[in-house]
Amino acid sequence: MKWHEICQFAPPRRRRKRVGRGIAAGGGKTAGRGTKGAKARGPVKPRYEGGQTPLHRRLPKLRGQSRSSRPWGPFRKEYAVINLEALNRFEEGTVVTPQLLKEQGLVKNLKDGLKVLGDGEVTRRLVVKAHAFSRSALEKLQAAGCQVEVLS
Repeated sequence: MKWHEICQFAPPRRRRKRVGRGIAAGGGKTAGRGTKGAKARGPVKPRYEGGQTPLHRRLPKLRGQSRSSRPWGPFRKEYAVINLEALNRFEEGTVVTPQLLKEQGLVKNLKDGLKVLGDGEVTRRLVVKAHAFSRSALEKLQAAGCQVEVLS
């Protein structure tokens, strides 16, 4: 579906309103900013919260730089995920690796590794290599007779 098929008229091309050019121009005096207040007087910093204690001061200060002390930002591990039902497309005895899944187009970006989640059932015996497994995925893979290998 294309834009010209959805909309039979071209979108309006409206010029930007030039404010602060006098009362006769239509955008003079307060220039659309209302009367008084911080926003009327000048730019407000994006993280300013109107005098309330800002978020960066409300959060607890964690010392040190480790994954356990800061599970967000540059320290968080982010996995590419795949469900068990997607593994049924492979033949019996296939060694399923993160690289194979990327080649097949099942995973776009491997990020910090691959995690196998337990949604669905496995019907074939496979050798599955991944960086992490959910508890339910591990139980279902072992019940189906698959070999599981955790990559470091």
